[in-house]
Amino acid sequence: MSASLSSFSNLLDNHAAKLLSEGRLEEALNAATSALSGLREAVEDDPAEAPRLFAGLQVLADIQREMGDVSGSEASYGEALEISGRATIPPVEVARVRTQLATLLDFSQREAEAIPLYEQAISDYEALTPPSEETAAQLRNNLAMIYKGLGKFALAEQHYLRSLETLEAKRGRETEEVASVYNNLGSLYYTAGFPDQAKQMFTEALEIRTQLLGGDHPDVAQSHCNLATANHELGDNAASIQNFEHSLRILEHHLHDEVVSYEAVSLDYIALLENQGEDKKAAAARKRMEKMLATVA
Repeated sequence: MSASLSSFSNLLDNHAAKLLSEGRLEEALNAATSALSGLREAVEDDPAEAPRLFAGLQVLADIQREMGDVSGSEASYGEALEISGRATIPPVEVARVRTQLATLLDFSQREAEAIPLYEQAISDYEALTPPSEETAAQLRNNLAMIYKGLGKFALAEQHYLRSLETLEAKRGRETEEVASVYNNLGSLYYTAGFPDQAKQMFTEALEIRTQLLGGDHPDVAQSHCNLATANHELGDNAASIQNFEHSLRILEHHLHDEVVSYEAVSLDYIALLENQGEDKKAAAARKRMEKMLATVA
């Protein structure tokens, strides 16, 4: 392949990336496909062109992903990773492609296939100079969610705690990312049958979210709801009712955006009241829920 044609393919690849950033997906796909045709020819003539083909496949896979073409995106990321095994590719770019493929499979309900990709991507980012510890911590959070779903609670806890340690060290305690990991840890402990530890984690998340977001935010409502479930499991139904009511007051202020959460929390609250024999209060809560839901029907 001539140098001029190789350069043209590179220009097409850059153009495809620009179109992708602008949301012009069909045009981006056409440009990336054209670029790859030239890049494949270039690699046949000169294997040293492999890094350009890697980059072109990365762009194509990103476009396919945005267009909802999961199988196409998976194939393109996979081919890029195969190239990285026989060509010198910047480690950070390999880590990025491996992460993209892991999340693609994860969000496609193919969690078991995503696990080794997440684990390798974490190692990749931690091996960079300097290490990309925050990115690795975020991937540990994703991986922990998978392990939790598979019932591998000890592994999930291990990754959540490593993620929390890194994020607190790098960003400080009062960040939304740290609050999210505390919340996820609480959910893990609750699912694993440790409501005391769950309550501690949910309380940490609530304190951080309240400080960061104020008392009238949907994430704060979520934390109150989570605390309600933990308190109920611990037999402290008075505290549970209080948390449910606090959560519902917040969600009512954001009803148009949080209608599904509002209904779910309301039904849990009503069920608790009925379980406690507070039938009149439960009936009043149901009536209020129906009235509020009618305003957004």
